[in-house]
Amino acid sequence: MNLVDTRPRSTHTVAGVRAVLDGTLVDDAQITVEDGLIVDIRTGTRIGNDALDGHGAILLPGLVDTHTDGLERERQPRQTAALDSGFALRSFESRLWAAGITTVFHGIGFDDRPGHQRTLEAARELWAAVVDRRRDGRAALDHRVLYRLEARTEGGFDAMRDCVDADDQSDILPLVSYEDHTPGQGQYRDVSRFLDAMGDEPQPDGTSRQERLTRILAESAATEGLAERNRRLVSQLATAGRIRALAHEVVDQAGMQDAFRWGARVAEFPITVEAAAAARRLDLPVVCGGPNALRGQSHSGNVSATELVARGLCTGLASDYLPSSLLGAVWSLARQGVLPFADAVGLVTHGPAAAVGLRDRGRIAVGLRADLVLVADDTPWPRVRAVAGAGCWNGPLDVVGVR
Repeated sequence: MNLVDTRPRSTHTVAGVRAVLDGTLVDDAQITVEDGLIVDIRTGTRIGNDALDGHGAILLPGLVDTHTDGLERERQPRQTAALDSGFALRSFESRLWAAGITTVFHGIGFDDRPGHQRTLEAARELWAAVVDRRRDGRAALDHRVLYRLEARTEGGFDAMRDCVDADDQSDILPLVSYEDHTPGQGQYRDVSRFLDAMGDEPQPDGTSRQERLTRILAESAATEGLAERNRRLVSQLATAGRIRALAHEVVDQAGMQDAFRWGARVAEFPITVEAAAAARRLDLPVVCGGPNALRGQSHSGNVSATELVARGLCTGLASDYLPSSLLGAVWSLARQGVLPFADAVGLVTHGPAAAVGLRDRGRIAVGLRADLVLVADDTPWPRVRAVAGAGCWNGPLDVVGVR
């Protein structure tokens, strides 16, 4: 029978699982949940008649994703095909559940540069959809916002600040990623990689790739003052303790030290070993790309996240553009011997949770949120079979653990 737990949320137990506890994969674990919190953990116990039987599946803490572009992509899957933001959020939610993600920070870009796909109107609509979904109390998935401010936007900061001020999320500071995607620096410091990313299709305005690049570089040179102004404004919010600022795609030690001086407290997607090492010397968490770790290389020719993990310079992974990459990266890193399995799990659970200040999740421990994921490992790659957001199970629970 394809069972979904419909019993009252107040108390239930899942047993017969292999659980990641205190950095170790433990057999025959049993976890009891009450009112959305973990209240008891036992090992080697006999499964009771009232327990949900995990049949030997792996039980992980719910994954925490601090940066995904997926909602923007879901809303506008083609340049000329924009969907309702509420529909896009519900649609994307199913992808997140399938990836074992129970806490997500949707990257929403505040950008009003002419000729770019992002708009402030779309940003406000997506922000409203996320906040409304969180407030309605019916989503077991914890929806949050990563405020992405493009450096050279004229009105982006004011629009972003208005949303930050109206956001009623109160357990941590709002996350703001200050980003400058000008070719020749950051992710696309190799300009040829930027040209490759454009693809071979004609540009929307009919110009060639080279013509568009020339125009972008000219526009960037003319808006350097905007970038400096926006960084100053973000710095003011960060140093006043109103936001947690992320340094995005920093290239080197000097850049990381500068970001730390203006208030950044998380290094997001560092471009080089040098930048990541500088961040760790400053005791900053370092979040790398899950797709990068899964593939073993950056799609834009930058440092391999796998190398940063192996060097001990990565404290967490974010899905960036592919939610399923997080669990995939865990299996890949463990299979290659880069990290023990339980340590690899930490990169997608308590590592990112700690990076953004969430102390109530990311581990299976008494007193923490019962965000849990049952994963079958009977194939080379993991398969999510059931997910619990704050203890409410969704998914088939009787066929999860065939090995």
